[in-house]
Amino acid sequence: MATQPPLRRTARSLPIALLRARERVMGPIREILNESGISEQKFRVIRVLDESGPMEQTALAQATCLLLPSLTRMLRAMEQEGLLTRASDPKDGRKSIVTVTDKGCQILQDHAEDAAALFADFEARFGKERMEELLDMLEDLVALDMRKKD
Repeated sequence: MATQPPLRRTARSLPIALLRARERVMGPIREILNESGISEQKFRVIRVLDESGPMEQTALAQATCLLLPSLTRMLRAMEQEGLLTRASDPKDGRKSIVTVTDKGCQILQDHAEDAAALFADFEARFGKERMEELLDMLEDLVALDMRKKD
């Protein structure tokens, strides 16, 4: 029987460390969003659309880190809530272009001050330079090609 390489202890496991860090950051954000009854996923969709402008659904799924089937279900609800609109792509009728509405943008504006204060607190506690370094390192990590090499 071949011996298996030992697993890293969970205290030093990258996936678990990333999840713990995500929860530390997202906890206070969820509290802010609960005031308006919007989920973090919906808020992410609105933020990306506000920042990038109208987008095709597949690109939106990638930009928001959501699976396309989940996003599609969410978009239906968000459209009914008046947070966004969807229209056929004039260049390719099979594709759908998603646009944030004024009501969706208002949610961003309603939370902008709280979000800015929260980020300023994170930055003050963690350090501005360390925050920028962390964001740079995370971008580098995302850019890695982690496919198995033959």
